[in-house]
Amino acid sequence: MSRLGVVLLAFGEPEGSDPALVIDFLERIFLANRRLEPGSGAERARQLAEARAPGLMEAYQKIGGSPMNAHAHAHGEALEVALEARGHRARVFVGTQFTTPTISDALQRCRESGVDQLVALPLYPVSGPTTTVAALDTVCEQLRELSWTVETAFIGGWHRNAKYVELRADGIRRVMTERGLDAQDPDVCLYFSAHGTPISYLEEGSQYQEHVEESCRLIADAVAVDRYELGYQNHTNRIKVEWTEPSNQDLMPTLEADDVVVVPVSFVHEQSETLDELDLELRELVEQLGMGFHRVATPHDHPDMGAVLADLVIDALNASAGAPLAHVGASS
Repeated sequence: MSRLGVVLLAFGEPEGSDPALVIDFLERIFLANRRLEPGSGAERARQLAEARAPGLMEAYQKIGGSPMNAHAHAHGEALEVALEARGHRARVFVGTQFTTPTISDALQRCRESGVDQLVALPLYPVSGPTTTVAALDTVCEQLRELSWTVETAFIGGWHRNAKYVELRADGIRRVMTERGLDAQDPDVCLYFSAHGTPISYLEEGSQYQEHVEESCRLIADAVAVDRYELGYQNHTNRIKVEWTEPSNQDLMPTLEADDVVVVPVSFVHEQSETLDELDLELRELVEQLGMGFHRVATPHDHPDMGAVLADLVIDALNASAGAPLAHVGASS
């Protein structure tokens, strides 16, 4: 009988505001995106990291540290329980792109636990070039580095998963009910906030924006809402880089509503981009505009999230039934 291992791939974020850790974290991100500035490399990445670090450290201090990594590990535990309930004994390990444990760490732990069948599952419902694609590429690279040849299934974007859509819709309904809001009220605006992406990545062929828009439509349909808005959380660290539009800061002042229900559609974990950028910065703008701010939580602790992830793993295994999974590793 095959011994199943699952590597949950997350972004990762420092849990505190230690300057060295924050700068190293940012440097890895800027280096991974160095193609945004042709010819740039490690020196430019360090320069950008040092410039951005004070603002991010302040954000971590305001929110009491990032819970992102803890939420990813909680999802790993929930996935193990959900898989076992369906008769699949699996070991689940979290590997992050930009902090620890790294993706290499997670793969090594899988190997040490005797895994001979591997599933790589990014914790990003909407696939993007620097998240899902880059994380899966890293899995392949690290398997080769470890000289470990193992049958591997790769899971891509999963924003269309019916249980996931319903889970996000459930979160919206809960907030509407708790706040006494009516989704059909024209003075209530359902507002999706998505992580932005550089336009150059879309020009290279990324379907990220298209998939974000589709995810919003699916969730809004599940809530039976026809009118909604979509804005982007853009990070303009590189002055000459164009990002997806409209930004939240540009779109929000154009709304005609009394209340705004904000859904962080790109995220399944709470982090600085939800707890600071939305709960503090965007809330301040919304309230200055005279509207009520109501934020829907990420599904980091939703009781059905483990089942959603288990479905994805089992579907990936079933898709390969009767045929071997891809052999990835030293011989690839």
